[in-house]
Amino acid sequence: MPKVDFLFDFGSPNAYLCHRVIPAIEQRQGVRFDYVPVLLGGIFKATNNRSPAEAFAGIRNKPEYHQLEMKRFLAKHGITDYVRNPHFPVNTLALMRGAYAARELGIFEKYVDEVYRHMWSAPKKMDDPAVLHAALVESGLPADRLLALSQTQPVKDALIAETTRAVERGAFGSPTFFVDGEIWFGKDTLRDVEEAIAAAK
Repeated sequence: MPKVDFLFDFGSPNAYLCHRVIPAIEQRQGVRFDYVPVLLGGIFKATNNRSPAEAFAGIRNKPEYHQLEMKRFLAKHGITDYVRNPHFPVNTLALMRGAYAARELGIFEKYVDEVYRHMWSAPKKMDDPAVLHAALVESGLPADRLLALSQTQPVKDALIAETTRAVERGAFGSPTFFVDGEIWFGKDTLRDVEEAIAAAK
């Protein structure tokens, strides 16, 4: 089976929407996506990139088109519980470190699902430590253990290493996919990603 990587940051709404669509692709293709947590801010800094909100500010018609594109994507995939986070942009450093801590604790998938829910379905200011702790508790996750482990050097180093590796592989943002090493960027390439998976089997 092909190796499929999904480079994600909780701060990207488009990565969240990919997360919602990926299970159907996995079911159809009989493959598993390997979720790779990266720090989007670190990637932006290393590649001199900016978020769409910054890059498109002041460009006539483009932000409106992106809103239309978002509505079409939500309708196409039957996603009805997406809510734009009113606190956007959110500093995701603690959240992304938490993903590596969750992996160490064997609760990675639940952590990803729940943090994404708190970011883009029942949105909260997740870069507020008190809000983050309360959200993790609400989700039935071991908040104290997760947050403590997130502050350890091995976890910090793991996030730095994967973020650096992402840039070396050609990434400049999130969502980014690799199918047997071939790069794809953006939620609008999911069909191409699925076709590449099917062709590689």
